Amino acid sequence: MTAGALARVIREAADRGQGPGDHCDLCGERVPDDHRHLCDTSREEVLCACRPCSLLFVKDEAGEGRYRLVPTRRIRLPPVDTTALGVPVGLAFFVPRADGTVTAHYPSPAGPTRWEPEPAAWQDLVARCPRVADLEPDVEALLVNTAWDMSHHWIVPVDDCLRMVAVVRREWRGMSGGGQVWPAIGQFFAELTERT
Repeated sequence: MTAGALARVIREAADRGQGPGDHCDLCGERVPDDHRHLCDTSREEVLCACRPCSLLFVKDEAGEGRYRLVPTRRIRLPPVDTTALGVPVGLAFFVPRADGTVTAHYPSPAGPTRWEPEPAAWQDLVARCPRVADLEPDVEALLVNTAWDMSHHWIVPVDDCLRMVAVVRREWRGMSGGGQVWPAIGQFFAELTERT
């Protein structure tokens, strides 16, 4: 990039009011703290969205479109046994995909680690907990925490899962996580509230 091009990018960013705080990942406008998110299904990526973009770019009724609006509902579930899914840790989230597959993710100090559960094991879980069948593909997840004598089972928007991953990344110290990460995770779950 030339010096002139770099200066233009900096000037345009200043003209849009860039600075501390979140901005729409589609148009660059500043967004409020309670802004919505879109899922770019082609890249499996969650984007911040201003209100106009969240309305403009959502998936249409025919099921076409690259972006899906991340819902806001949260539902606390009774304990769900996820051991058959093969995830080696007690803190994980499971995201069904539009193609019928499901991906599991668990947080690490480097970000989310991906795992692909056996389809039959997922179908067995859905049979045992029918509410899980109602998860919206790509934008909702089954969030489970059975680590450190905790028991939390939720249907949540995927942006909640990413916030939980951010907590782990921010608080993790050393090889085992240190003394701050598990209290921070506990606080994260304590602040989850049901929303319909």
